[in-house]
Amino acid sequence: MSKETVEYHWERHHKGHVDSLNAIVQGTEFAEMKLENMVLTSYNEGNPLPFFVHASQVWNHDFFWENMKPGGGGNPSGMLSEMIERDFGSLDELAKQIQNAALTQFGSGWVWLAYKAHRLGVGNDINPRPSGKDKRLVVVKTPNAVSPLVWDYYPLLAIDVWEHAYHMDYENRRGDYVSVFLDKLISWDVVSCRLENAMVRASKREQMENRKLLWEQLKEQTPIGKKVVDSRPTPKARQKMKRRR
Repeated sequence: MSKETVEYHWERHHKGHVDSLNAIVQGTEFAEMKLENMVLTSYNEGNPLPFFVHASQVWNHDFFWENMKPGGGGNPSGMLSEMIERDFGSLDELAKQIQNAALTQFGSGWVWLAYKAHRLGVGNDINPRPSGKDKRLVVVKTPNAVSPLVWDYYPLLAIDVWEHAYHMDYENRRGDYVSVFLDKLISWDVVSCRLENAMVRASKREQMENRKLLWEQLKEQTPIGKKVVDSRPTPKARQKMKRRR
């Protein structure tokens, strides 16, 4: 990726979204919101709020730049390598799926490697793989500014396939751009770190969901079980207990 492409990409596109987003949310309830939460909220179940495209493109581009490094490429290691072998068969097969996703994405968009943790209902959108196995790596593509965040997936790797990401260097040869990205730019260390964080977050969420389910089951049990539930201190009683301490 040439210096000219990086500068053009930042100055004419990424920075433009940053400036537009700041101008739109200034003085609103969204101004203090974390960017990821802003993306999810503004997607609004597939009826995006006016600033969604800016919030999501800022998040996407931040994510994109961070998964590159000079002299990148090579092979992943550790848990990431093991899961690639398990879920795709080989690193070459993963690369083929990424290439196919990039070449079949009509128009502008993004290609992602993501961690699909569960088949729970997705409140913000329609899960594109509701029957797919849980706790797996998947390759997905998204149009325009959309990211797998809205499907409740954990993105691990982003490749920008908007034309401005590669046209100055490769003209219309999107496949060549993706090949060079995978061979010379990708930071597997960053992708591996993201996978570890995603698995921790997913595990914590699963524990919370299980506790919630157990509590609901307890409330539906025998009258004795209901008495246990009903014996919990009320919020007012808890306040009195705190004051006594």
